[in-house]
Amino acid sequence: MFDLGWTELLVVGIVALIVVGPKDLPKLFRTLGRFTGKMRGMAREFSRAMDDAANESGVKDMAKDFKDAANPKKMGIDRLEDAAKSFEKWQPGTETDRLSKDRAEAAKKIHEVSAKKAQARLDAEKAAKAAEAAPKTDRPDETPTPPAAPQADKA
Repeated sequence: MFDLGWTELLVVGIVALIVVGPKDLPKLFRTLGRFTGKMRGMAREFSRAMDDAANESGVKDMAKDFKDAANPKKMGIDRLEDAAKSFEKWQPGTETDRLSKDRAEAAKKIHEVSAKKAQARLDAEKAAKAAEAAPKTDRPDETPTPPAAPQADKA
């Protein structure tokens, strides 16, 4: 606690002998021993009270659970065992087949939607060209006459 060696204790004893005197030195050591014993008893009582309070509130049980949960070695072994169990149940054909079928269906849907949009765009372009080529009339009741064919010059 105070990290005193034998030489330091010897110096303290000699100083106490000179200051207190040889007559009162045993009385001083007895009083010092009683004081030290009382302090240790109070510290022990305080520790017991804190342990009792912790036991009543369940802190020790929680600390034990947290200690087990936070143990990196145990957690690593548990993860490894879980991975090994899932690997034993793994069947390579089933998962890949399911994924490839899902991807093929998704690709088919994308192609169908793209084809429909492309066809709709082509139809819209044809309708726009047909509207440009048709002669326009000012009156809606009048039927348009087709454009005359160009005549070849006879020379």
